[in-house]
Amino acid sequence: MNVSRIFILRPVATALLTLGLALAGVLAFFLLPIAPLPQVDYPTISVSASLPGASAETMASTVASPLERALGSIAGVTEITSSSSLGSSRITLQFELDRDVNAAARNVQAAINASRALLPSGLPGNPTYRMVNPSDTPIMILALTSDTLGAGAVFDAASTTLAQRLSQVDGIGDVAVGGGSLPAVRVRVDPNRLAANGLALDQVRVALTTANANRPKGSVAHGDQQWQIGANDQARTAADYAPLILSYRNGAAVRLQDVAKVTDSVQDERAHGLADARPAVLLFLYRSPGANIVKTADQVHELLPRLRGLIPPSVDLSVTMDSTPTIRASLREVQASLAVAVALVIVVVYAFMRNLRAAAIPSVVVPVAVAGTFCVMYALGLSINNISLMALTVATGFIVDDAIVVLDNIRRHLDRGKTALQAALDGTREIWFTLVSISLALMAAFIPILFMGGIVGRVFREFAVVVMGAIVVSLLVSLSATPMLAARWLKPAVRGQGALLKSRSTLPRRLHHAYGRSLRWTLRHQPVALLALAAVVGLNVYLYQVIDKGFLPQQDTGRLVGGMDTEQGASFQIAKAKFDTFMGIIQKDPAVAHATGHIGGSQRGGPSVVVSLKPRAERDVSAQQVVDRLRLKLDKLPGASMYLRAGQDIRIGGRGSSAEYQYTLQADELADLRYWEPRVRNALARLPELTDINSDQRDRGLQTSLVVDRDAASRLGLTMRTIDNTLNNAYGQRQVGVIYNPRNQYRVVMELDEPYLQGPESLDQLKLSTASGAQVPLRTVARVEPTLAPLSVSRQKGSVATTISFNLPEGGSLSRATEAVNRTMSELGVPVSLRGTFEGTANAFQEALRSQPLLILAAMVAIYLVLGMLYESLVHPITILSTLPSAGVGALLALMLFKTEFSMVALLGVVLLIGIVMKNAIMMIDVAIARQQRARATGARLSAAQAIHRAARLRLRPILMTSIAALLTAMPLALGHGEGAELRQPLGMAVVGGLVLSQLLTLYTTPVVFTCMDRLRTRRARQSQAPTTAAHVAAEPPPTPPAWPTTHGDAPLPA
Repeated sequence: MNVSRIFILRPVATALLTLGLALAGVLAFFLLPIAPLPQVDYPTISVSASLPGASAETMASTVASPLERALGSIAGVTEITSSSSLGSSRITLQFELDRDVNAAARNVQAAINASRALLPSGLPGNPTYRMVNPSDTPIMILALTSDTLGAGAVFDAASTTLAQRLSQVDGIGDVAVGGGSLPAVRVRVDPNRLAANGLALDQVRVALTTANANRPKGSVAHGDQQWQIGANDQARTAADYAPLILSYRNGAAVRLQDVAKVTDSVQDERAHGLADARPAVLLFLYRSPGANIVKTADQVHELLPRLRGLIPPSVDLSVTMDSTPTIRASLREVQASLAVAVALVIVVVYAFMRNLRAAAIPSVVVPVAVAGTFCVMYALGLSINNISLMALTVATGFIVDDAIVVLDNIRRHLDRGKTALQAALDGTREIWFTLVSISLALMAAFIPILFMGGIVGRVFREFAVVVMGAIVVSLLVSLSATPMLAARWLKPAVRGQGALLKSRSTLPRRLHHAYGRSLRWTLRHQPVALLALAAVVGLNVYLYQVIDKGFLPQQDTGRLVGGMDTEQGASFQIAKAKFDTFMGIIQKDPAVAHATGHIGGSQRGGPSVVVSLKPRAERDVSAQQVVDRLRLKLDKLPGASMYLRAGQDIRIGGRGSSAEYQYTLQADELADLRYWEPRVRNALARLPELTDINSDQRDRGLQTSLVVDRDAASRLGLTMRTIDNTLNNAYGQRQVGVIYNPRNQYRVVMELDEPYLQGPESLDQLKLSTASGAQVPLRTVARVEPTLAPLSVSRQKGSVATTISFNLPEGGSLSRATEAVNRTMSELGVPVSLRGTFEGTANAFQEALRSQPLLILAAMVAIYLVLGMLYESLVHPITILSTLPSAGVGALLALMLFKTEFSMVALLGVVLLIGIVMKNAIMMIDVAIARQQRARATGARLSAAQAIHRAARLRLRPILMTSIAALLTAMPLALGHGEGAELRQPLGMAVVGGLVLSQLLTLYTTPVVFTCMDRLRTRRARQSQAPTTAAHVAAEPPPTPPAWPTTHGDAPLPA
């Protein structure tokens, strides 16, 4: 049977099919979306609710708790967390990865509606939800600045005009606005003037609420005409509200402007943004799932001139962060590595075969196979990203391997004097089963990656799919185009040129001869090889235990992200001043191009600080080194802390924190959490394996507590509701009215005038209105006590929780950090009521760490099953699998030598090594089995040692060619040049290191294991006295040492 026969005999059809595949691949390449990493959609929904003026405890108990109970009953929720702070609550729900987020969103809306009756009546609006992807970061940040226009007007232009227009760009999934607030009419009441006119705060609130209406008024008609009815029922500005009459006193009107300052201001004065040291409003642009980031960013840049025409001329619109230059540079580097890899494998073919025609064939089929892989990627909905291109680069070694094996076998038949056509037919007939076996075994090695669970499986599944697709396309091209081209381009050997051919087209005679003699010695001293193999297995276990392990390599994406913490109880004005100082320090760093950030407000705006670095070629330090340099300067400012970390393309988990990794403490009682959190945090801060320790627990906020004399209040006709309502009117920035505008809706905000908001003493100025209308000071029914209160309340799965975040110091590893944390928790002796768990990336790392040995074991089992079915043998697959430990040792040693963590990317390199090393063993064993079968068919007797010796010498050239080709394709990745090199380098190091060592060992250990397994199989067969029926059987070796062939030339031994 020869599956290539039809392709060899129909060259025109084969050429057209090959050309069609190449053209389709080129088209697919330009249609594929571009991204830094595979799109990972973590089904997450964030629910937000606001109640201005409410404390964190009030928000947690009255808003977050009812919502949590309702949302927690939704099917498929894997984690529910909440965070409540002054005036706002946010509940984050994470669902199973396979959950339809749109269906989940409908369930969330139903749960919100069901809980509405349990929520406070004073909520200015219903809780809202949005579908978010916590692993996404903004692809662009735009900044609006103005030297003349007010902050409210700038924010209005950003939120009302620009955000709406940007949301319509194809590829933009969400636009968040931060650093400011919408315009509002702010009414600041003077309590003394109000009391002097006999008015109460609630009277002002009612007047403001009823002064603005926008209701239908109907129409009138007469004859053939109709008139709509309109009215000046809309108050739109402070000037419209100021003359509002509140009451009449002694026949004179008491107007709002008599008791309050009415100004055009903003809805939330505690929101502030900066861009390059200038006050700014920030637009955060997020991509939609599956979008082409580069194309989307290009569309935004093209839209910028039109956007500038939609806003006032005094507003400057600029781009302060664009992730696409780094993505473009990184992808260019990977594409260059791919091109270099293709060129190098062609050079390898020529170097070994010394024939331009033979070298020309891979130069055609390898690009065609690569193009065909792009077709597979497009059909499966994948994208061009660092992972997929990295997979395609290393797969180039597999692609050229198939062509090399076919060419080498055809060339061997040509050297026997056959015509090119006959050599192609005979060569492919002999080798096609070996190619299929190799391809299926290679694909089997990647099957476990397809079934990896969690976010890690989603990231690396694309790697496995691309490699498997490349293997399939390579097999098809190698069995069709390669033999067809060989039949037309190669020339048969000419009589009298044998010596020349041998000197030019084979390995140097001395190397070939030296390998034959050393292999013969090894087969005669098999215990030495077996001991070496056992030592390699033990060394694998030892090195895996001691090597530093990580999750993903630390990337240099050209941006830093972070946030700021101030002393608990610090006012917004103090926080704003500290923030401006921090941002000024960052802006002065020579590696920084733009520094943007925002504090306060309730808008979703991504990280509070985003720093864009200059291109890598323009700075002499990495992103992490910039962080380390800035940390020394930022730590000098007392009263506040700013934490920065190198931004990553993927972030796992929906919990925000000031550092990269999180460790969450949960307790049944808040008292236990408050007692143990500082002890745990201080213990972790002393660990050298961790840095930038911080906690989100804010339980030491300053609070002014009112102790109400309920009896005295009752005698005056005052209720607790009346007192709370008065306090809310005075200090809660209460939104008491809505201004309807054709473009947007704005609020009317009421509070006391600024002089009466200066400290707890201002409470003495507040008057309460009794049932009789009399005004009594608040101090007559309540006394003021200073207390402490939480500034934020976090809950997770129904328990109070706090998250301790940390970064890794330079040279640190995540495995050592997690071990240190677990060891510290054991040494502290925390009670069982306090539970500590890693979250986000640290949790995903621990899950991946547990699955790494299982993944390698699963790959070996899958390979064994496939090979066992192909060879119809339980023995031969063991021989092939015995080659794998040498690959692991080389990879681990290379990583340790260059002080690189064993990350998930390095694990992919080990899986690749399993395939490459296994392929070499298959090539040797397949030939040995075939020779034994032929010898048995002719009645001759060929021992296993003789068969494997001849097979190893015969396959030495293609084995070295394929191994060197694979090594050279991985070399550009291992050298780590250019943007994004830190992500590719561990894979390249693992492949290069594993190949260097594995080639030296497998060329000797595989023949030894083959003879041992054959001897074991024969002994068992003799004991059972049953005839062997396996598809590939080797004869029992004679009891005396084998009769070694006397041929010492470099030409392959005759069949």
